[in-house]
Amino acid sequence: MQICNAIVLGIIVTGFLSIGNAGADSIKDELEASPRHGEWVKVTTADGRDVNTFVVYPEVKEPATAIIVIHEIFGLTDWIRLVADRLAAEGFVAICPDLLSGMGPDGGGTESFESGDDVRRTIRELSSSQVTSDLDAIQKYARDLPSTNEKVAVSGFCWGGGQTFSYAVNSDTIAAGFVFYGRAAAAEDVRKISAPIYGFYGESDNRINATIDETKAAADAANVTYEPVIYEGVGHAFLRRGMAEDANEAQKAATKAAWERWVSLLRRL
Repeated sequence: MQICNAIVLGIIVTGFLSIGNAGADSIKDELEASPRHGEWVKVTTADGRDVNTFVVYPEVKEPATAIIVIHEIFGLTDWIRLVADRLAAEGFVAICPDLLSGMGPDGGGTESFESGDDVRRTIRELSSSQVTSDLDAIQKYARDLPSTNEKVAVSGFCWGGGQTFSYAVNSDTIAAGFVFYGRAAAAEDVRKISAPIYGFYGESDNRINATIDETKAAADAANVTYEPVIYEGVGHAFLRRGMAEDANEAQKAATKAAWERWVSLLRRL
């Protein structure tokens, strides 16, 4: 696997790094000030479930690659929507499903829960079959958009990173999977993956990183592309932390390096 020394890669903070988890008001201000078109849509699954979904479009002349962004265990937050907006700024159609749609009080989604504990508990109780069905519907929605090309990639953070890996096992039509510090698929399932998987991990996150070597060995044995990179000086959730106003230099550098790698890989699809 590759070990990325984020400090060596540079600690110059770009405009992207200043948008982060500085607070709800700051994030909402950034979203409201975006020149890109973002909208809420309802995507209906094969079994009739409606998934509330945020979509952001780039300002481009040609059909664009779509990227599905799977949220953290905190549900579909404004931070995830802001990441999507920044992906759109790079030229991609970014699509963020709320996988808690219909699971909250009175049939609401993430926004309807009274506490973060309730959100996390409900996410942990989601069935893998429902998540797969939701993502199948989101992928179809992405492909059917007139503004997209034939490429649909999937990405996710923490819990969403694990779901990205799992979905790569269950779908043979995605262009790539981008796993940000999420659990890997079971080693015996890795051979079922057809898309390349790119991993982004913090050095101080052994809960997740302990399985990287086993996953890499299984991928290599099955001729599956799995390219994990570990970013030095940071831990779990480093991208979100690196976007915060109080981020330290290592977090800022790791976030900058990871973002640039992510965009570069997306453009190569």
